Amino acid sequence: MAKDVRVPKALTIAGSDSGAGAGIQADLKTFSALGVYGSTVITAITAQNTMGVTAVHEIPTEIIAAQLDAVMEDIGADAAKTGMLSSAAIIETVAAGVQRHRIERLVVDPVMVAKSGDRLLREDAVAALRQTLLPLAYIVTPNAPEAEVLCGRSVRSEAEMREAARIIHAFGPRYVVLKGGHVDGDEVVDLLFDGQTFERFALPRVLTPHTHGTGCTFSAAIAAFLARGFDVATAVWEAKRYLHRALETAFAIGRGRSPVHHFHAWWSPVVQEQEVS
Repeated sequence: MAKDVRVPKALTIAGSDSGAGAGIQADLKTFSALGVYGSTVITAITAQNTMGVTAVHEIPTEIIAAQLDAVMEDIGADAAKTGMLSSAAIIETVAAGVQRHRIERLVVDPVMVAKSGDRLLREDAVAALRQTLLPLAYIVTPNAPEAEVLCGRSVRSEAEMREAARIIHAFGPRYVVLKGGHVDGDEVVDLLFDGQTFERFALPRVLTPHTHGTGCTFSAAIAAFLARGFDVATAVWEAKRYLHRALETAFAIGRGRSPVHHFHAWWSPVVQEQEVS
């Protein structure tokens, strides 16, 4: 007789990265590595590799809504995250679905630009992100450049990170995690703000060119730990530790900016020694 097994479940609502370093693919790898069953709503298909993005095809909003309904009406989700939502119409469709299915533990990663520099969020979508989706977010995870767009001011120091977090929190999310990877320093400092107090998370900076998918991976890891029942502060800290190790073990997979190593706890790349003639 089959046993009923309780498995934590997480949903990612994001774009597909054909190079599999970011987006839906990075999210599913992260969920799997952290012991969570992952389901997906694909918002866009990108032609992408470690060198950059060469094409983007947005999924029709009715198909996005249908995917979300199909997953939530059957599988459900203990937590969810959003990634690439490239237009105001897509953001509004996702926000409506979040409300329709009463998704409470929603991690919003405000993806705006790929690591290659290719823009993934239209200018007209920023207002929709602020006004429609952020008020529904349990946690929002902007990096410094994304925070600059959201709050309209410079974010180049820890003091400016704190001020930006206050402004972004006023848009409605319950928690803000402002990431410090783009802020100079030997440590990468992330700040968690709940509207009243800050919690500081710091680890040494990992010097590696292989950073594709860091934002997707971090937000997916937070969602995974939330799905497993961790409190917010612990989920953020464990997600940061997971990403730190994924950066430390990252390896080249293409000719450009390669992704982090999502399965660092499970396998290591095979190093092939070449004979020097």
